[in-house]
Amino acid sequence: MDDTKLSKVERIKDESSYLRGTIEEELQQDIPFTEDNAVLLKAHGMYQQHDRDLRGQKVHSIMIRWRIPAGQISAEQYLVLDDLATRYANNTIKLTTRETVQFHGLIKGEVKAMLQEIHQALITSQGACGDVVRNVTACPAPFHSRARAQLTEYASLLSTHFLPHGNAYSEIWLDGEKVDLLEPAEKVEPFYGKTYLPRKFKIALAYPGDNCLDIFTNDLGFVAIVDDDTLKGFNVLVGGGLGMNHTQPETFPRLSDPLGFVTPEQLIPVAEQVIAVYRDNGDRVNRKHSRIKYLIHDWGIDRFRSEVEARLGYKLAPSAPLPPFEAHLHLGWHNQGDGRWFFGLSVENGRIRDTETVRLKTALAEIALKFQPRFAITANQDLLITNLPPEAQIPVETILRSHGVRLPRELSLVQMHSIACVALPTCSLAITEGERVLPNLIDELELELARLGLQDEPISVRMTGCPNGCARPYVADIGLVGRSLNKYSLFLGGRVDGTRLNKIYKDLVPFNEIVSTLVPLLTYFKESRQPGETFGDFCVRVGFDELLAVQAA
Repeated sequence: MDDTKLSKVERIKDESSYLRGTIEEELQQDIPFTEDNAVLLKAHGMYQQHDRDLRGQKVHSIMIRWRIPAGQISAEQYLVLDDLATRYANNTIKLTTRETVQFHGLIKGEVKAMLQEIHQALITSQGACGDVVRNVTACPAPFHSRARAQLTEYASLLSTHFLPHGNAYSEIWLDGEKVDLLEPAEKVEPFYGKTYLPRKFKIALAYPGDNCLDIFTNDLGFVAIVDDDTLKGFNVLVGGGLGMNHTQPETFPRLSDPLGFVTPEQLIPVAEQVIAVYRDNGDRVNRKHSRIKYLIHDWGIDRFRSEVEARLGYKLAPSAPLPPFEAHLHLGWHNQGDGRWFFGLSVENGRIRDTETVRLKTALAEIALKFQPRFAITANQDLLITNLPPEAQIPVETILRSHGVRLPRELSLVQMHSIACVALPTCSLAITEGERVLPNLIDELELELARLGLQDEPISVRMTGCPNGCARPYVADIGLVGRSLNKYSLFLGGRVDGTRLNKIYKDLVPFNEIVSTLVPLLTYFKESRQPGETFGDFCVRVGFDELLAVQAA
């Protein structure tokens, strides 16, 4: 590849001394980080942002994302997060679709002190963003099963295995020992090298039949093959990813392809070679075309498989049969099977905070202190409170209710199946609103669904403020993607189980016309659906031409 054509980000990484740049020097200055250092901060788990509600001025802050494999947190760690959010991060814990936590609104001068505090709780932000393997997700439900427990173990192993080896994070944030920067790349970063990966890389591990992760949207997915609670291996999926650009048709969302079957012992070696093929062949010139999904689209899965097998020195076995996937939210009370219970709590758009009417943050801290449970973050931005004794059920519900928190059985299915990204005011890529407006839209949609008698339909609604797709809108029954000021692209025809992409139905729909656009289609769905047919399946079966005609009638 011609180095003169490499993207600006590639140059920044190459000249950064393994992600150091001049971050440490700029920490001492009372000004925002420069553009180059803002790029490097991502590999340290941070984004420099500014409040876009403040027109005509740029008040910069830092967003930090933590690396929490499989979303698993002890009560002690949760209370540390709660305390740090109170003192440093606008009193809010933000759960993400990658089973981790973000803090928003941090002051530059306080970041280092906070990172040192959370380091003591064995939590890090290293590698949570940037062009590396990011937080590894796995089904978080703690059902008493050795095979399920192994998914969590492998998520942690993969996360650790693919952490950057360079010492920049420790040096800058934890006052670690300085190292000799003249060492060759194969010693400092034996896997990533000086320029790391072409773009971000996401890995997930799913339990058979349980697609709570949207496994097909990941760069690399492993679906467990289980026989009588014995983990036999994994079906490997590669090439998923949802980011796109409205004005560049060569960008598109894509679901992953099957690569083959691996034994548990082969999982990390195969993951290494899949990522290495991408590392060495991904597009480093055009970042809009640099995800692994485009490499596999351009090459074809057979060529990609052959390259992986050549590096492994053996052929992969064919994929094993799997049961159909379902979309499990894991909400409400569940018997873990070990004498203890877990409670899945729906957290609207993943934001744990206290308001005048709902004091969710206070309630969860009280539960953590009183019962010392474990917690698990889901890919739907919800929270599982786990390892509870049976007698805790009534007290836990009492604490939640006394703080104004609604329980899952009191919520509609459409609300529980809804997700939105952060969008405005902090995301620099946002074109429209996301999480701040979705609750009102869901309230309006709930009324119409109830009027039509469709309140028991599991219809998924996903909203993002831009086409990057952080809330996975392109696999939802109804996807809403920011298009221009207060207008959205409306996508229809995905599946609630995450196994099919939707397609754009109508463009530039004003926010206040979204529900009125959907009502005729939902009415037609009620009148003309086949037995057991979902809304997404119905849209695909009848076709968009017919839906448009119904809407126009």
